[in-house]
Amino acid sequence: MHYSTSHNKTGTVCVPATVVTMQNPTVKTLGKGLMIVALSVALTACSSKNPKEEVFLERSVADLYDEAMNALEEQEYRIAIKSFEELERQHPYSKWAVKAQLMSAYAHYMRGRYGDAIVSLENFIELNPGHDDIAYAYYLRGLSYYEQISDTSRDQYMATMAMAYLQEVVDRFPNSDYARDSLLKIDACRDQIAGHNMEIGRFYQDKNNHLAAINRFKTVTEQYERTIHTPEALFRMTESYVSLGLFEDAQKPASVLGHNFATSKWYKRAYSLLTVEGIAPVKFPKPKQSTDKTLSNDGQTDTKKTDKKDTES
Repeated sequence: MHYSTSHNKTGTVCVPATVVTMQNPTVKTLGKGLMIVALSVALTACSSKNPKEEVFLERSVADLYDEAMNALEEQEYRIAIKSFEELERQHPYSKWAVKAQLMSAYAHYMRGRYGDAIVSLENFIELNPGHDDIAYAYYLRGLSYYEQISDTSRDQYMATMAMAYLQEVVDRFPNSDYARDSLLKIDACRDQIAGHNMEIGRFYQDKNNHLAAINRFKTVTEQYERTIHTPEALFRMTESYVSLGLFEDAQKPASVLGHNFATSKWYKRAYSLLTVEGIAPVKFPKPKQSTDKTLSNDGQTDTKKTDKKDTES
């Protein structure tokens, strides 16, 4: 069938040339040569509409999967994603289509497209709850949030989500390697969230809004007490209570600080602060010198970070 061109609100479209002929009876009077020229122009217009339009080519599962995996090895993640998605489209009922869905999510993750990775992983988890690689899917979803954690001066929504999803890995697959690494990253998330609360608390202190500051420091000592920020939080609470003239309340966090972190620089500062105010706690031990070179009670541990996000906490 011959085609000509027509125009509508969306642009030039191709329509059968016979329709044009039927709509214009005078065409019958044209010479054969003119008719051939007119139809040739119409066909040229249609063929040049989408010169780069891809032609469908059916390919085997093995061919598509090998192409995608080779692209992954070469760090050509866009090509890998395209090949995995084509495998899913051409062979939706193959067991390799399910594998391709997970690998496509991994390619998105490696490309830094964490939102796309999360969407793919959510679909995989929902549709394949009993898959052999389901633990990895849960783990990779948690990592996709973890990699988006920002510094402590910013909102820690991603840290909160990462902590929740990584905890799900620990709860569902406690004996897996993914669970062990998830626990390490959960600790990093907790440090990050605690650090964010410390940032806000110090900001309130600078603005002399000590009640708001105390609430933030209490959040650290009560909800994130095992983080490196606890000693400073106890000192800051002492500091704010002194600023408010609440000396008995100031002695309570200082007492906890002295009992648990006697060698901490934060306890030394709290002890000095209360002494200057004339309320040095008689029951408090004098600050001791730390003899541990690798771990100090001020929370500044000398540990190796497991990945780039740990260095931000």
